Amino acid sequence: MKAENEVLIKFPSRSANEAFARAVTATFAAQLDPTLDELGDIKTAVSEAVTNCIVHAYPDRIGVVTLRLRILEGGILDIVVKDTGRGIADIEQARQPMFTTGGEERSGMGLTIMESFMNELKLRSTPGKGTTVHMKKRIVRRGEKP
Repeated sequence: MKAENEVLIKFPSRSANEAFARAVTATFAAQLDPTLDELGDIKTAVSEAVTNCIVHAYPDRIGVVTLRLRILEGGILDIVVKDTGRGIADIEQARQPMFTTGGEERSGMGLTIMESFMNELKLRSTPGKGTTVHMKKRIVRRGEKP
């Protein structure tokens, strides 16, 4: 699918950059004129994906997080969050609600939240090489039929 607009950003996996990723995504998504609820869902999903990179992909070092945002035909916001960290050994287990490798202070709900707030979520990971979270959210523009 051809992109109508796109942006690619790379940043260090520092916790301060989670808010930056939320803000950039919200600003980029604004061109689709989402509702406040849709915008909140998008920001939360991106926040969860970036936080997973910070906490799980690079638990003992600062690595690189790549955020790609695209507007596709039909009002689709396409979001990719990628790291080159330690990867996920068992994707099916990781997708289970309440499963976490981040210690007892983590809820294990990040992937579940992303999946519930977006129209589509794909997860690819290779242990030792990193993880890619690919999410899509369709925004129905005012006056269009869903």
